[in-house]
Amino acid sequence: MSAAVGTVAHASATSGAAVSIDDLSFAIDGTTVLREVSAQIPRGAVTGLLGPNGAGKSTLLRLIAGIEKPASGAVLLDGTALASLPRREVARRIALLEQNAVPNVELSVIEVVLLGRIPHRSRLLGSFGGDDDRELALDALDAVGSRDLAERDWHTLSGGQQQRVQIARALAQQPSLLLLDEPTNHLDISAQLSLLAQVRGLGLTSVAALHDLNLAAAYCDHIVLLQDGAVVAAGRPDEVLRPEVISSVYGVDCDVIPHPRGGHPVIVFSPAG
Repeated sequence: MSAAVGTVAHASATSGAAVSIDDLSFAIDGTTVLREVSAQIPRGAVTGLLGPNGAGKSTLLRLIAGIEKPASGAVLLDGTALASLPRREVARRIALLEQNAVPNVELSVIEVVLLGRIPHRSRLLGSFGGDDDRELALDALDAVGSRDLAERDWHTLSGGQQQRVQIARALAQQPSLLLLDEPTNHLDISAQLSLLAQVRGLGLTSVAALHDLNLAAAYCDHIVLLQDGAVVAAGRPDEVLRPEVISSVYGVDCDVIPHPRGGHPVIVFSPAG
């Protein structure tokens, strides 16, 4: 881990938080979205949250972040129920990057990253961005290889650059748990690979909702697979991403072979028809 990552992630000296999801259910207007979801998120690992559209991935991330409240069940952070923690502590310990979470005001890159320091302000409306906060923000940009962008206008960045800056914002928050909802969405393949490699190199407990099974197989240590709001499989990529499981959940025919270099699973899909 680089010195910059070590600085901004010092709050997770034990490689991040351990998360337990215990019998979690959630409904919207009487429609069940998640039902009796239980899973363990390993400390310091990258967990891929997979499943078809509508499986409940984004909702589960919001429940883990404490933004939504479950109908039943609980999320435990290092053995403590999330619901029992002060909201300010939750905001400091958990960083959620949602889809399309982009500032809609004119800000520089360093100002966007400094938004991650808001949970650490001593007063709700107090100022931030002093020397200490700025140094942490620059360290966070270093950690994602984007320090040279610090003074750029946010809206001039490419999609891949914006995603890296958003991760820097999360790192400036000094979380012990990093949650990412479709972080590779709308990125070209080079940016996708770079972004996931950077997340993997952070050493934080991370949960990323992903659609691409091959990206998950290559960059995740652990997989939680959802279908119709329930967990249907969990474990290492080679344990979860098997042809019969993929066929059952996604309705597609495939073969799974070891990668010729890394040895991780590679899913080869058969053409439809």
